[in-house]
Amino acid sequence: MFAGRSYHLPSFTVLQLLPFSCQMEKQIGTMRVLVTGGSGLVGKAIQHVVKEEGGAREGEEWIFLSSKDADLTNAAETRAIFEKHRPTHVVHVAAMVGGLFRHLRQNLDFWRNNVCINDNVLQTAHEFGVVKVVSCLSTCIFPDKTTYPIDETMIHNGPPHESNSGYAYAKRMVDVHNRACWTQYGRRYTAVIPTNIFGPHDNFNIEDAHVLPALVHKTYKAKRDGTALEVWGSGHALRQFIYSLDLARLYLWVLREYDEVEPIILSVGQEEEITIKDVVDAIVEAFGFTGPVIYDTSKSDGQMKKTASNAKLRSYRPDFTFTPFQTGKHQTHAYDTSTLLGPLMTWL
Repeated sequence: MFAGRSYHLPSFTVLQLLPFSCQMEKQIGTMRVLVTGGSGLVGKAIQHVVKEEGGAREGEEWIFLSSKDADLTNAAETRAIFEKHRPTHVVHVAAMVGGLFRHLRQNLDFWRNNVCINDNVLQTAHEFGVVKVVSCLSTCIFPDKTTYPIDETMIHNGPPHESNSGYAYAKRMVDVHNRACWTQYGRRYTAVIPTNIFGPHDNFNIEDAHVLPALVHKTYKAKRDGTALEVWGSGHALRQFIYSLDLARLYLWVLREYDEVEPIILSVGQEEEITIKDVVDAIVEAFGFTGPVIYDTSKSDGQMKKTASNAKLRSYRPDFTFTPFQTGKHQTHAYDTSTLLGPLMTWL
């Protein structure tokens, strides 16, 4: 090599020159996956796919954490949980989350808590030589004023909608962290960007929940009490919804096969975008609610649209079949009242 001279490197030296994450892959037989946020909507969906659908492969060990296991805003507790489980891979879905009106009340809290959680998890993963981390972002991180459809290249093109800016900026920093970690250390940490998620094990608290579970709870109460169903906002805002089990199945594919550091949008196509009124109509039909529906236009709609392109996903997975979210006269098994009402009745 150098100046016409050749050198023989012993095999152990070649191994040492590899990134530590690569050493781990070569030295361990088991893929030990640590799932943060394992008791939430996405974590429970991943657990279902892994344990109930046979999604786990031979040689994989899956560990699902909840907030009872560790406070991930605390660096020492985060380190202790990594020390205990020694993961080789991390599915990072833990976050402080909530619906529009909680964001409006607590933007600072969303910023501070999520920045702490994400930095602790990603830095600790690096320090423990974790091979791959797949974090979970959201389409709310994209600029408020933009062209549509949005895609993975547009995350940092302008400020997000002010209603959830704290959360959005904290999530954007995951992408910044991942890219810097790749540049400086060669870590292949990445993220998925799902659109609006719905499914079992959601949070049905009316004040804090995302739009669909909050509407489910409101409709349940309106039917029970014989009152009008009050919907906050005009109902004109547009959203794309992805069923939590579809997201979980795609999450496993990203963990095992997606090799880019750039995040990937996981979503149904643009043609599946529906209005909040469409969602209300579907829920009303599912409950058999016949009372009046009132739209309170004094309340914020939030971002009016966040139309996302799934072209990148389709380039990798052209044949993936999404569970449909049909509105109007047709219910889908994705919005099965028995599936969603179970967690609601538990919460009540």
